Amino acid sequence: MSPRCMSRPIERLSTGIEGLDAVLHGGLIAGRSYMLDGPPGAGKTVFGLEFLDAAGPDESTLFVNLEEDPEDLRTNAGTLGFDVDAIELLDLSPGPEAFSEEGTYDVFHPSEVEGEPLVEAIVERVREVDPDRVVVDPITQLHYLTSNDYQFRKQAVGLMRFLTDRGATVLYTAQDTGRLPTEDLEYIGDGTILLDVTSDGRIVRVPKFRGSATRSGEHAVRIDDDGVSVFPELLPGSPDRPFGLQTVPSGIPEVDDLLHGGIERGTVSIVSGPTGVGKTTLGTQFMKEAAGRGERSVVYLFEETRETFLTRSAALNIPVERMMERGTLLVEEVDALDMSPQEFAQDVRREVESNDTGIVMIDGIAGYRLTLQGREAGTVRRLHSLGRYLKGAGVTSILVDETSNITGEFRATDQNLSYLADNIVFLRHLELGGELRKAIGVLKKRTSDFERTLREFEMTEYGLKVGEPLTDLRGVLTGTPRVVGRERRATDGFDGQCDG
Repeated sequence: MSPRCMSRPIERLSTGIEGLDAVLHGGLIAGRSYMLDGPPGAGKTVFGLEFLDAAGPDESTLFVNLEEDPEDLRTNAGTLGFDVDAIELLDLSPGPEAFSEEGTYDVFHPSEVEGEPLVEAIVERVREVDPDRVVVDPITQLHYLTSNDYQFRKQAVGLMRFLTDRGATVLYTAQDTGRLPTEDLEYIGDGTILLDVTSDGRIVRVPKFRGSATRSGEHAVRIDDDGVSVFPELLPGSPDRPFGLQTVPSGIPEVDDLLHGGIERGTVSIVSGPTGVGKTTLGTQFMKEAAGRGERSVVYLFEETRETFLTRSAALNIPVERMMERGTLLVEEVDALDMSPQEFAQDVRREVESNDTGIVMIDGIAGYRLTLQGREAGTVRRLHSLGRYLKGAGVTSILVDETSNITGEFRATDQNLSYLADNIVFLRHLELGGELRKAIGVLKKRTSDFERTLREFEMTEYGLKVGEPLTDLRGVLTGTPRVVGRERRATDGFDGQCDG
């Protein structure tokens, strides 16, 4: 076989951004050029600085600055924690003299006066530094130094080839201004990384990447004092955690009777009902029972504070604080608009894969949709992907969904997400004998049969208390049941076991 036909191993260079490397399946391919495209403020320069900062001790770097004030560039880089002194900067940005009368040209095009010196400066510095990593920011500035579009493309292609022929890996930024569209620049490079700032927050996409597959989708971006973080779209799939068909009981015999033993590992369960009916408490009961087996759970609070959750659990004989001390429970309060759905999904993934977490509870679905940044349709789709990922990982998911009706017309969920659920357990307020009571039932269970009766449900200082089937009542789902038959067991009380 001739050497030409033999495949050479592909060398990858880290972008300096762990999440972006994951999107690119390992990083940029060495010796190629890539375009960073996006509007002003999208973070193109910061991405470029991250790429240079990730250079190894044996790698040299060069930042070709064609626009920004060099002092501002160094100040901003230092604010974000970059080693400013390690950045080899070639500053070709316009100085104050460009505004003076002596710096203007009435007869000659700027390309005839400034173009050649600029090219010579780049060539000289590249030969001097012999960089392994180069950032050109922004390459569209060259357009003002060329006489027409053809000359601009020719200049840009020549620059990229000059750099890559010397073994450099290049990131060049581009900005679509309308007058200077960037479509032609996409053909120059081996890949395109698109940055954008939308009403949902910062995102990055990779529509083109020669020589390798990439992870599709809109990936969330965060830029703060620690630099750039990218949170890839979560792909459903198992992190290699084999699990068998196992039942996860609640520890309350009557609830487990309703579910024919409990909910199964690796399933998604929705616990629905109106406010104050006990949805979160029922979900926490499953985690309490798991803690007794030494298993770890996590609850993400979207609709109440951590302090409220701890206080209520203690009042209902669920030792949440002791579970947290033993490491069998993590309680996370999610602040409003603090993160994107992609970032939240990656947090859940780290928790599951780092701590072998067995139960994840999201409390609640409406809060998830309102709290996380993103369009509603996209947020729901990402919740679906998160559920599929957790199922593949063998994690039991509990989603708490608050319905709007206290009594009256029955609705399984208010968020139209019942298709996500393997199990639906509903709680219901009902008015009985002039008193507000509660009932529990199971609407759906994919993996096994279930009890089709309703039982009275009560929260006490000793824990959750569930009674016998309410066989003497009709119209429970309307919220105003009526008693039938001779026996009035359902209205006079019930015999249930306290979970103490």
